[in-house]
Amino acid sequence: MTSRNLPYWITTGLFCAVVGFSGFAHFTHVEFVVESMTELGYPVYFMTIIGAWKLLGTAALLTPRQPLLKEWAYAGFAFNLAGAAASHAFSGDPVGVVARPAIILAIGAASYLLRPADRRLPSSPSLGSAPSTAPASGATSQG
Repeated sequence: MTSRNLPYWITTGLFCAVVGFSGFAHFTHVEFVVESMTELGYPVYFMTIIGAWKLLGTAALLTPRQPLLKEWAYAGFAFNLAGAAASHAFSGDPVGVVARPAIILAIGAASYLLRPADRRLPSSPSLGSAPSTAPASGATSQG
């Protein structure tokens, strides 16, 4: 691991620890998670599905290479965490509760953008890539 990869590993380690624990808690039906999911109106069996996918997604992010699998895992986490924030917001939970999944999503986004080249698809964005200044083919300057 190089010092250049340190921010990636810090954000990825933190992200994987949080979603990995969450996946385990969902999969094993930890009592406080069951209560929260029930209050949101989700059936208990949904926790098993979400928990399994979170655990598999965490493993995918920590597995060497496999950039396409990582893209899918990051996308799945983005959908899950955005949905969690929305579920809490629509159910009337306080802002602090709504913000938790959004903060975790931001840490996941940092992990995604900081990942090294061997963990990215060639066309994936990163913090080190400069945006293209060339117009897309067929683009015009009409306003």
